[in-house]
Amino acid sequence: MNPDFAITVTPIVVAELLVEGEVMPVCVHVIDHPDGRVLVDTGMTELHPAVVAAFNPRLFPLNEQDFDVAGIDIVVNTHLHADHCGGNHLFAGRPIYVQRRELDDARREDDYTIREWVDAPDLQYVPVDGELELLPGIRLVPAPGHTPGSQLVVVETGGRPVVICGDTAVWFGELDEPRVEAQRRIRALDPEQVWLAHVHEPWRPRAAHAEDHRPAEARDGRDRSTD
Repeated sequence: MNPDFAITVTPIVVAELLVEGEVMPVCVHVIDHPDGRVLVDTGMTELHPAVVAAFNPRLFPLNEQDFDVAGIDIVVNTHLHADHCGGNHLFAGRPIYVQRRELDDARREDDYTIREWVDAPDLQYVPVDGELELLPGIRLVPAPGHTPGSQLVVVETGGRPVVICGDTAVWFGELDEPRVEAQRRIRALDPEQVWLAHVHEPWRPRAAHAEDHRPAEARDGRDRSTD
């Protein structure tokens, strides 16, 4: 890998969900790496009655944006809930990395996801068991919690890592004061920043520490000040 080439992470908003009366973005993340372009999660491309009933979504599918779908070499699903895998069909024929437990659960359990989105025609899943180096400087790390088969994407940039966490944390407060093992695992990595799927900006430890003086009710795990 060329040491002068910076590995970058770029968020793209692909949907908005209505959650408890507030708009929540759905973000996917593109990793530009000298050995390939990686997409983490794929959002949604169509409405489904179950999703409409739960979230009344507004969609901005990747294939309807100024986005080079053909330029993606590898796809990673942090997990297979509908808002994370509904665009997988756009990447038929390309490897889609997911933890084996997650793929098995998505195919077996009722009311887990939208199965026809998971098993759209010609998808090529690569089941992963545990940690995996995807490309030099990019590794997949199991993070059971949000789902038993969830995983993180850890990007080594030469300094402290950058983490893409899917829904392992949904709000900044869950990383400010981690309460489950998967969130503590993120903090143990001492990341420079963490990209969440439902927040526009990344969580940063320094920003979190600077907010510690606020009253507890302002740090209840549902801080939306950066949305």
